[in-house]
Amino acid sequence: MEHILRTEGVGFSYYNRIPALVDVSLNIDSGERLAIIGSNGSGKSTLLQILNGLVQPSSGRVLFRGDEVTEKSLRDKVFLRSFREGVGFVFQDSDVQLFSPTVLDEMMIGPVQLGISQDDAMDRAVGVMRMLGIESLTDRPSYMLSGGEKKRVAIGSVLTMNPDVLLFDEPTNGLDPKTQTFLIELILSLGEAGKTIVIATHDLSLVSELDSNVAVLSEEHRVEAFGRASDILQNEDLLLRVNLIHEHMHSHGKATHRHLHSHFQFHQH
Repeated sequence: MEHILRTEGVGFSYYNRIPALVDVSLNIDSGERLAIIGSNGSGKSTLLQILNGLVQPSSGRVLFRGDEVTEKSLRDKVFLRSFREGVGFVFQDSDVQLFSPTVLDEMMIGPVQLGISQDDAMDRAVGVMRMLGIESLTDRPSYMLSGGEKKRVAIGSVLTMNPDVLLFDEPTNGLDPKTQTFLIELILSLGEAGKTIVIATHDLSLVSELDSNVAVLSEEHRVEAFGRASDILQNEDLLLRVNLIHEHMHSHGKATHRHLHSHFQFHQH
C-alpha cells in the first residue's frame, strides 16, 4: 500500500530552543485512519502543521507521495497544486480558518483558487453544504454562526477541494454533544469513502469511536508507541506515562480507592 504521507526523523523547535517534536518517524498509508494522541504540549498540533506544509521541520523530512515537502518544492506551481489538492487541514479554532464574507464564499474560495470554474465550484459548494446540512447558512457571515456551525463550514471549505488526506486538529474540542456525534459520523463516512484521515487529539473517546491506528506522543515529544486503538487504550501504564490518564485517590471511611481518570469519559474502577 502506498505511503501517502511519511515523516523521517522529524524534529522541530520553537525559537531554536523549545522542543516540540523529536525524531518523529511515521508512515501514513492511503486510506488509513490515524489518531495522533498525547497530552497538551506534546507536539500534536505542530506535527499536523508540518504534515500540511504550514511549518517546516527543523530536522528530518516530510514526503507526500514520495516527494519531499520543502519550502522550495512548495514554490513549484505543479507540486504546490498537487499538494494543496491532496492534503486538507481543519484547524482546531474555526475562527482562524473562516475569513470570507459569506458561507457560500467560504465554500467556493478553495476550488476557485485551484483553477476550477465558477460553475463547477458552485456545484461542489452546493453539494458539500447539502451533505453537511448547512444550506440555510449560504448567505450568513461567519460572525453570525454558532460554534458547531463554524466547524461544519470550516470542514466544508476543505471538502470542496476534495483532498485525499484530511488532517483534523482537535476536531471535537468545544463542540456540543450533538455536533460531536455528527462530526464523528462524518469522519467515519469519509474514511469509508477512501479518504486518509489523520486526527490530533487528547480525546480518547474519539479515538475509541474511530477504532484507528494510533501514534502516541510523549511529553518528551517523541513517538512513545504505535498500534491499534483497542490495544493502546487498554494499556493503562502507557496512558499514565504520557499523562493522558491519571490516578485519583479518595476515601470512604477507612477504605481508600484508586480510580483512573482522563480528560474524557474513560473511567475504570
